[in-house]
Amino acid sequence: MGISSISGIVRNTCRALWEVLHEDYIPHPTTEQWLQIADKFMETCQSPNCVGALDGKHIRIVKPSGSGSEFFNYKKYFSIILMAIADADYRFVAVDIGAYGRTNSAMERLLYSKEYGLPPPRPLPGTDGPPMPFVVVGDEASPNV
Repeated sequence: MGISSISGIVRNTCRALWEVLHEDYIPHPTTEQWLQIADKFMETCQSPNCVGALDGKHIRIVKPSGSGSEFFNYKKYFSIILMAIADADYRFVAVDIGAYGRTNSAMERLLYSKEYGLPPPRPLPGTDGPPMPFVVVGDEASPNV
């Protein structure tokens, strides 16, 4: 088989697997599940209002024809980005696969949309202070999350 045939088969197979399995294995957490994740982070890490830990990986690719600089990243090569949020037990609770290498954080846009159902702000544990937003922790590569 030719390279283009194989790449099409792989792409279609991956898409079909995602469509069939993602709701069972990586569904969007509900607001109640986010609260349970935050409680677990507080219990194990003493991190109040934390709903996840974010990290990502640039996967090096050959520049797709006609793509311009969309996939060219700050590391000076072409890539797609795999991003994931894990809970306090190191389980994936959200993933974003295939963002352009040059984008900052596709996950950030998703988190702040209504789609992920993050809980409304609440006071920090043990205080009567003002409600504080829920947060996702990450390294220096994701400063806005």
